[in-house]
Amino acid sequence: MAITDMRGALELLKTIPGQYVETDVEVDPKAELSGVYRYVGAGGTVMRPTQEGPAMVFNNVKGHPDARVVIGLLASRKRVAYMLGEKPENLGRLLNKAVQNPLKPVVVGPEEALCQEVVHYADEPGFDIRKLIPAPTNTPEDAGPYVTMGMCYGHDPENGDTDVTIHRLCLQSEDTISMYFVPGARHLTVFREKCEKAGKPMPISISIGVDPAIEIGACFEPPTTPLGYDELQIAGALRGEPVKLAQCLTIDERCIANAEYVIEGELLPDVRVVEDQNSGTGKAMPEFPGYTGGANPSLPLIKVKAVTTRKNPIMQTVIGPSEEHVNMAGIPTEASIISMCERAMPGRVQNVYAASPGGGKYMAVIQFKKLIPSDEGRQRQAALVAFTAFPELKHVWLVDEDVDLFDIKDVIWAMNTRFQADHDVITIPGVRCHPLDPSNDPTMDPSIRDHGIACKTIFDCTVPYDQKHRFQRSQFMEVDPKKWLPDF
Repeated sequence: MAITDMRGALELLKTIPGQYVETDVEVDPKAELSGVYRYVGAGGTVMRPTQEGPAMVFNNVKGHPDARVVIGLLASRKRVAYMLGEKPENLGRLLNKAVQNPLKPVVVGPEEALCQEVVHYADEPGFDIRKLIPAPTNTPEDAGPYVTMGMCYGHDPENGDTDVTIHRLCLQSEDTISMYFVPGARHLTVFREKCEKAGKPMPISISIGVDPAIEIGACFEPPTTPLGYDELQIAGALRGEPVKLAQCLTIDERCIANAEYVIEGELLPDVRVVEDQNSGTGKAMPEFPGYTGGANPSLPLIKVKAVTTRKNPIMQTVIGPSEEHVNMAGIPTEASIISMCERAMPGRVQNVYAASPGGGKYMAVIQFKKLIPSDEGRQRQAALVAFTAFPELKHVWLVDEDVDLFDIKDVIWAMNTRFQADHDVITIPGVRCHPLDPSNDPTMDPSIRDHGIACKTIFDCTVPYDQKHRFQRSQFMEVDPKKWLPDF
């Protein structure tokens, strides 16, 4: 089944047992909706009990009679594979190929702009984004309702370069949204700073409910996709056809033409807002490491100009620490590491897994094959390459080709039987990592100079090349179990 939008993805999942459920029971988007899905299928770093389960659609959302909400669309690696037409273990290589064969988006006319079937202008009486958009709060402590799956699209005011990225967006009032930028030279950060320096607002569109290929592609970061590389090209390559963009109605920007919702607005120059100004909880929302992020005291503000939707729109949301984040962030991470390692040492890295306990960002398992005696030590070089490919990475596990890197139990088995801590732990202290890790802070250790600095660590669980004969796993008879269990 060809997928070009989110509705197509949902229709596919309906045909696959165990991948889709829906309910007509009313749910409150204020904490209750995420509370339900925590049990149904969140997984990831969500506090137990949780599990990996189906995508779920809520057809009866309190306060929003004309809208539905889907959650967990990408919360299973197997489900992502179904929607991208690939085996789960090959997704990193699929994404790597797509990055290397980009296909630029195209602009379509108003007749193909499905996202503009219904239009709400901000200057109309009674306009309120909080009533138009069923954005949930994940917990009762959240600073407010958040758009967690908004494809933020903008352009460089100097050279016209474009970019799409996912950001933390809190609905602050009837026509304003705060926008969190992770420190660092993200593309939209550069564009915003240029506009602000010139004293001009930055036009920005936020497309919600799109083809999952777009959502995965949007999570690539430098150096794999350097400044000037529009990640919509990755989705085009994955689908074999360009992503369709439409011209916004109230700003000089484009949006994803078949999105369920589009928010049109402007990032105001030199205007900042306290993220939890409406709740006063000191909390923002649950983030991928499994903790609720602190409310930021000073965030840029978007002034909303319009909200456009498809007829009977479906809002898409995500629980921050869920397996959904692992797949969105982790699979592009895998692709980035595979790409750089293949260039540095062809044929040695067999596969990469940005494992669930690291939220897709902090932890990677690299499966390395030593082919000749001089490959000894190169496995550690691969880990260093991984840190370069994805700077926010904190821990790398190195395993041999006979270890299932997607099975953390097997990885820990390798650690228990092929690893000696006094010899096989390699630490790299004082390196900038990710600010959402609460342990990356001077309060943990005075030697940490600034919040966000960490000790990157390599765990080398590979067998020395000259010792491989001592570490052969038990070889069982190869049989086809279907002879005994036809439905296996």
